[in-house]
Amino acid sequence: MSEPLRIALAGLGTVGGGVIRLIEANASLIARRAGRPIQITAISARNRSKDRGVDLSGYAWEDDMVILGERPDVDVVVELVGGADGPALALARTTFEAGKALVTANKAMIAHHGLELSAKAEAAKVAFKFEAAVAGGIPVIKGLKEGAAANEIKRVYGILNGTCNYILSTMEDTGRDFADVLAEAQAKGYAESDPTFDIDGIDAAHKLSILSAIAFGTAVDFKGVTATGIRRVLAADIAQADALGYYIRLIGMAEPEVDAQGNHRLFQRVHPHLVHRDHPLAHVDGATNAVVAEGNFVGRLLFQGAGAGDGPTASAVVADLIDIARGDIGAPFSIPAAELTQAAPAESGHRTGKAYLRFTVADRPGTLAEIAAAMRDAGVSIESLIQKGRVEVNGEERVLVALVTHEGPESGIAEALRLLEGSPSLAEPPLVMPLLEE
Repeated sequence: MSEPLRIALAGLGTVGGGVIRLIEANASLIARRAGRPIQITAISARNRSKDRGVDLSGYAWEDDMVILGERPDVDVVVELVGGADGPALALARTTFEAGKALVTANKAMIAHHGLELSAKAEAAKVAFKFEAAVAGGIPVIKGLKEGAAANEIKRVYGILNGTCNYILSTMEDTGRDFADVLAEAQAKGYAESDPTFDIDGIDAAHKLSILSAIAFGTAVDFKGVTATGIRRVLAADIAQADALGYYIRLIGMAEPEVDAQGNHRLFQRVHPHLVHRDHPLAHVDGATNAVVAEGNFVGRLLFQGAGAGDGPTASAVVADLIDIARGDIGAPFSIPAAELTQAAPAESGHRTGKAYLRFTVADRPGTLAEIAAAMRDAGVSIESLIQKGRVEVNGEERVLVALVTHEGPESGIAEALRLLEGSPSLAEPPLVMPLLEE
């Protein structure tokens, strides 16, 4: 058997510990599939003395993780520290400059610096792999880069954040409100003590920008993603969606477009949707992730599975290491970095579909007429309108009014909301959620 692939591991948290356990437990199987053994030679983390439940005595320790990229006994660096910048980015740059391959689960770093790092890897003729950065253990990146490589991908979308999906599906099952379920998710370890990146859609936006680059051959453009999270979703919205035949899910969606002047643009949005119960994403529950890709020949592909956790994410990391051991380099985003196209962000106004709108209003005569008039003046046709439920806003009781529009352009809804802006009848800005049909 060939010489072992020697790796250095930066970051010994949940995933880092999982990588060590997986490599140790499946060493023989991995060696047979990779064509040579995979061995850890050096490690680094913030706290050397912390008990991580694995034996680290056989590995060289570096207090400064950036040095891992320069060690002569290392072929591949595995970065599991996280963060868009700082030590993780410094380590990635040092690794490529030293002519070594990099495997990472760091979606933030890829979303912000993926183009630069891809160019560095290609210049050094080394691998840059990040299967674990999107959807944990689901091989969606490999599926797009290899299984669907012959297809023109028309659209890619899915449930990209397990924390949000756990919260929404638990609200669905229990009838409890967002804040209560979030607190429970934090207590169980499904949500961070500061859940902002998850519940405001930022984590999903990082992942969506990476998927877009791979699916459409465009430069990674995280700044071009419009992200709206789930903070404002109420139990009443969940119940109303159910009555209409839908479930609420946070969906990241990307689609290339050509505008009227022939310019290529890219639509990227993370937003809560009402998903029709016959759609495959509607029944994705708990902390599960799922991604749908639509190819011009293969049709609809669904990738579903565990989106986080030590086992699934470690599995994706080690799968990348096996590919490197086999000699697979390839362009990190399927197409060489210099050939990735620059696509300006696409506006959403011309996009057509149905939408759910929920208004929190004062209980007084004329409020419904005011909403209906704004919809009429903006050219928005109402399919159904329901006045149901009361909530307390700033110590005052308010009424919930929900409506579903007929299919039409999003610009019409935006205009209707503009007409209602500043109305004393509205206690807070309306919540808008597109409908995702079957």
